[in-house]
Amino acid sequence: MSNSQTLKTPAKSLPKNKATPIKSGEKPAHTGIAPPKNPGHSHPFPRTEFLTTVARLRDAPGDAVAEVAFVGRSNAGKSSAINTLAGKTRLAYVSKTPGRTQHLNYFSVAPDRYFVDLPGYGFAKAPQDVRKQWDGLLGPYLQTREQLKGLVIIMDIRRPLTEMDWQMLEWFAPTGRAVHVLLSKADKVSRQEQTKTLRQVKADLADLGCPVSVQLFSSLKRTGVAEAATVMNRWLGLCDNVTKETGLDDGPIGAAEREEDVD
Repeated sequence: MSNSQTLKTPAKSLPKNKATPIKSGEKPAHTGIAPPKNPGHSHPFPRTEFLTTVARLRDAPGDAVAEVAFVGRSNAGKSSAINTLAGKTRLAYVSKTPGRTQHLNYFSVAPDRYFVDLPGYGFAKAPQDVRKQWDGLLGPYLQTREQLKGLVIIMDIRRPLTEMDWQMLEWFAPTGRAVHVLLSKADKVSRQEQTKTLRQVKADLADLGCPVSVQLFSSLKRTGVAEAATVMNRWLGLCDNVTKETGLDDGPIGAAEREEDVD
């Protein structure tokens, strides 16, 4: 090798994907990676936890300030609605046996505020002695519980206002407390059918004799979650931060809902 020849050291290549320091006052360059979504954005009551099962009204939580009760015909989607609002898959147990929810199941939503899961209408198939036990608990609770601020009735949008729905409504209306109807499984029907059924149920309940509101709801597509949460937050006396802080989005109405919810 000639002395005039010089060995050149190959230039070091920069490592790929090395982060470039950001100078003060500069904004980071867009990387094309979307920030993680707020996991609670579609569940307005994420702190909801099961508290207790009550077989006698005197055993209900003594610290309760406000309660929202849920009731509905078996397989209407009651447990799924509670699970969706809380963002927990099996918070309210979904059973394949009608009338499995035999007592009052209390769920803590916030300090001194509760969701109460009532027996489904499937209890009509239960033995007579068990029905008497439920009647002795459910009736006094709905008619005398001062902490109960409103009743949420879940109805399958394809079969709303059944005979048992009417019995519950006519029984509860004289208390003067508010009723909110969730027309569940809304995505199982077309938009045209949704609109038609919503208008008809509102018209049928116009003369119920107590404050009543009706909305579409789907646990699978989370349709109507924000609307339902607004009502329940008001009843519970909680700050309505559903849309302001969580950016709650009802989501689209799409394919058939896969709910097999028997309470």
